Formats: sequence, structure tokens, C-alpha cells
Amino acid sequence: MAEAQGGASYFHRGGEESLLGATIPAHFAAVAARFGDRAAVVSRHQGRRLSYAELAAEVDRVARGLMGLGFAKGDRVGVWATDNVEWLLLQMATARIGAVLVNINPANRAQELAHALRRSEVQGLFCIPAFRASDYVKMLAELIPELERPAPAALASGAFPHLKRVVVYDPADPPATRRPYPGFATWGDMLAAAGSVTADALDAHTAALDRDDPINIQYTSGTTGFPKAVMLTHHNILNNAWFAARAMRFTEADRLCVPVPFYHCFGMVLANLACLSVGACLVVPAEHFDALAVLQAIHAERCTALHGVPTMFIAALEHPRFREFDLSSLRTGIMAGAPCPEPLMRRVMSEMHCSEILIGYGQTEASPLTHLTSPADSLERRVATVGRNLPHQEVKVIAPDTSRTVPVGEVGEICFRGYHVMRGYYGDAKATQEAIDAAGWLHSGDLGAMDTEGYVRITGRLKDMIIRGGENIYPAEIEALLFTHPEIAQAAVFGVPEPFYGEEVMAWVQLHAGASASEEEIRAFCRERLAHYKIPRYVWFVTEFPMTVTGKLQKFRMREIAAEKLARRA
Repeated sequence: MAEAQGGASYFHRGGEESLLGATIPAHFAAVAARFGDRAAVVSRHQGRRLSYAELAAEVDRVARGLMGLGFAKGDRVGVWATDNVEWLLLQMATARIGAVLVNINPANRAQELAHALRRSEVQGLFCIPAFRASDYVKMLAELIPELERPAPAALASGAFPHLKRVVVYDPADPPATRRPYPGFATWGDMLAAAGSVTADALDAHTAALDRDDPINIQYTSGTTGFPKAVMLTHHNILNNAWFAARAMRFTEADRLCVPVPFYHCFGMVLANLACLSVGACLVVPAEHFDALAVLQAIHAERCTALHGVPTMFIAALEHPRFREFDLSSLRTGIMAGAPCPEPLMRRVMSEMHCSEILIGYGQTEASPLTHLTSPADSLERRVATVGRNLPHQEVKVIAPDTSRTVPVGEVGEICFRGYHVMRGYYGDAKATQEAIDAAGWLHSGDLGAMDTEGYVRITGRLKDMIIRGGENIYPAEIEALLFTHPEIAQAAVFGVPEPFYGEEVMAWVQLHAGASASEEEIRAFCRERLAHYKIPRYVWFVTEFPMTVTGKLQKFRMREIAAEKLARRA
């Protein structure tokens, strides 16, 4: 219903269905008991298929293994890996014992990993040996030299005092994973430790959990541009997954193709947990996005749904072998992470047969989904808006300068309140207070307007955040790194428009007097220290920056100048 007071209004959908009141393991146990013989997960790159009964048994085995290694309720267990069955097992097993899963981006370099481990005070880390050019074992050995020596009962690291275990696993054959250095534990060690924990002890551990216990930490920028650790509870993410599944009309007959990364809320909550909340099947085409693998998975597994950011749909549609595959089984899915142009939406609906594809919007601090279009919405609504807020959520639009609710149709900052709002930023009460006001409203930092029916149109961002192909990039992090380069005196990082990714990273760099550096040297410097998608595509050397009278950099002006020059070049 819409409520109006003095010309101002906010929209609230009261809740057509009740909120779930269970913890994640309690809800999953009921689903697994009901759909035990049905397919739960298919990991095509691993050649693995598990029914719900098999998945539940594997989750319990890993949960007992975690307990056998000494992990318990409230402990932080990090996962630094690509998409695989073991990631999913750890997601559900940590929930089973009440440990807090800490999602770590597999593209992170050593410096970024170190920040994540320290920020969340991670006590256990699971990782794969390597992926593409990233040698995880080597990076860990450089960060934690104690791993090169035999470890006693627990790791003792001077740099990471909370970290007690580092467990490596090879997705090709986890139990047979080779121990790279004496200080590492292996997946086989963890499974062996399960023998010391009984099923009754595990059940007792689960029975002591509460739905409001924090269960997950995800990294996002918060309000300052540096990664912050978002704490989410059973209640937060289980209900968000449940209502997303209900919006897509998911049942046990659905099969969702998941090319999005598990470490992101999109993958972990809106894919993994959404499927497992209703008995649907999760189909993993590859450990990392690959357009051909996605097309092959949909064709072979008769997937009924597909998730992704717009660039993923574009890559699939533009693949030279696209016409070879039968995608007629597709019906629905969620496209999110960046605006969807109308021509793309039309092609997804017609050529990919996703007639019920939905547009989603949200943020990690909101578990993550706040808005979703409906299958009944017109094409215009699906491309011009992000839909309406999910059940049991409130949304309002406020004037950024006064915090007063603005009239319907006017642009302001979008704010959320409800079950989905995070518990807070781990170890950062000040940032939490800045993000969530005294009345419980989460301030998104995004600008938009709402119509009389509750549909929201996103118009811009208060945050100086870049969204490149669905990945959130925070300029302050890149700027902080650039300032460590010996030749750089000042730097400003911002996003510029780009047709395929939505935005690309640009850096304006001012060198010290008499210093010299090339664009490629700057990019190489970043490449050694940042995930690939954060590396500036454009590096422009300048002698001065547009500034306000008070000396503040005018990034909006830089963006205008850069966009104009790039357009002329094109």
C-alpha cells in the first residue's frame, strides 16, 4: 500500500506470505527430507551430481569435520575459491554449526586477501591451490611464512593472530589433495576429523542456533570506499532467498544455471540458497564465467532459469556458436548488477526464451535483494525500473540534504528497512551508524525516484562507486594503491561509460616533478596488487585536476571531460 502525508510518500508492501522463522539448517533439513531423490546440484566442470539426500549427507560430514578441526558457533571461516561443490558444502556446513562464512573474492591478490583476513578476524581459511594466473598457495606462503613449517595443533601466525587453520582442496579430487607445505591442512584431513564428532553432537550444536545469529560476512564498500565486512544473519539471507525463489515461481521442477560467482550475494543467496530453499536444482556450468559453458549447460541440463549480469547475457547471445544450442527450456531468471538496455531485454526474451526474466536491484547490506520486477510487468517497466520492493520490506526516498521523505516522482536517496537489513559492519560500529540511522533505515547511497505504484527508477549514485560488468569497484581503494607508486604525486579514479561492461575504470595521474612513467607501467603496478577487473583501462597523465574553491577534486567534471574525449575518439 502507498501512504501519503503532506505530499510525501513511501511505499510498503505488507507481506503476502509470512516470513520464514527457521534457521538455514532447519529449513534445509525439511526440504532435503521432502525432495531427497531429486537433483540438488550438478557441477558440470567437476563431473559431480548430488541428490538432496546425498547433499544433506555431505553437508553433515563436512560440518562434523569442521567441528573436528575445532570450529564452533561464531567462528569465522573464510572461503577463497571459484565455484564448485565444495564451496556449496562449506556454505551449508558452516550454517549447520553456526560458524560465520566469510566470502573472499577469488580474484583477490595478496594485499586484498590480507585485508579480508584481518578485517573479519578469520580463524579458518579454505582455498583451492590456484586459478588461472593466481597461485593461491604461493600468495599464502608469502603472507604467512609459518605455513612452510610443520604446524602444531593450530597455526600461529604473527601477522594474522586469529588464523588457526588453512585448508587447501583441489576441486578435481578434494580428498586426495596434496599438501603443498607442512603448515597446510587438506580436505582429507578435515574429513578424517569428522570421525571424532558424532551425529548427536552435531544435532545438539544445530539445535542451539538462533535465526538472528550472524551467519555470513560479505565484503562491500560501505560508506568510505574501502571494503567493509557486512554481517548477515540466517533470517536475513534465508528469507531473501525464499522470496526471490517465490518471485520466480520456483518449484522442485526448476533447474537454475548459475554462471555468477558464489562469493557474491548474487550467487550465494539468490542462486544457491534460493534453489535449496524450495528443492530446485543448481546447475554450475564452470568454475568461472564462460559463455560457451553456459550455453552447453542450459542445452544439456534443460535449465529453466538463468542468472547473470547484463554482460553475461550479451556474451552468450554474441557467442559464435549460439545457434547450435536449444535454449527453449528457459523460462525465467534474474538479471542484475547494471542497467538492462531494452534491445538486450528483447533478445533475452525472444532468442533465449526467457519470457519471464526479471530485473533485480539491491545491495549486499540488504541481503541483497530489495527490488524485483514481476513476470506480469510490461517490457517498459522491466527496462525503465527495477520493480517494487519484496514482501516485508519498506522503502522510502529522501532528500540527501534534509533526510525528509520526498514526494512521489521526485529524485532522492533510496533507503530500506526490514528483515533484510544487515546486522552491521563487523568490527566497525562507526560505519554501521553512518549506514543505518536511528530509525533502522539503511541508506543505500543510490539516487532514484518512485512512482505511485511503488516502482523505483534508479537515476544515479551518491557513492563514487564504479560498476563494471556487475562488479562493484571502489575508487578509493585504487587511489590508495596508486599513491604508493614512487612516481605518482596525486591520482583520481572514476568510471567512464563503456558499451559492454557499462563502465570502465579511468585513472587521472599527476606525476612528481621530473618523474616519468608510462600507462603500461602504471597498469603493471596495479596488476601485481589488484584483482584484474579493478585495473584502470585508461590511464591519463595530467598536470592539474578540476577542483572546487575549497580544493576538493571534481570527479563529475573529470568524468564529463573524459567521456567527451572518448566519444570523439570513437
